[in-house]
Amino acid sequence: MRHLNTPSIALARQSLLDTMTRVGWSPSTIFDAQLALVELLVNAWRHGATAAPIVQIISVDRSLRVSVTDESPIVPSPAARGLLAESGRGLQLVAGLTHRWGVDPQERGKSVWFELDGAA
Repeated sequence: MRHLNTPSIALARQSLLDTMTRVGWSPSTIFDAQLALVELLVNAWRHGATAAPIVQIISVDRSLRVSVTDESPIVPSPAARGLLAESGRGLQLVAGLTHRWGVDPQERGKSVWFELDGAA
């Protein structure tokens, strides 16, 4: 398990790459997971009422769970947006790149996560 306080995008992506490479995930799946992680981080910085999101990467057997925790209690939802909208597609992207995603309320804020199954 890796736990990163206030990570940069580069540090978070590298930590995820290291974890997934060690387990044997395919390069295309690693790319998808990194993209989903970046979306969660950007959402946390933009909407999460904190400058210090926490990233947690858990790899067990052939499964992966990545979560980003921030201090905002507002639960995000993937809303349909018009073709010219400037935002609102991040969670739809996360849903399309991963097997599952969700939001867990925390004592102070929330944790938005995604999961992948199978390291092939």
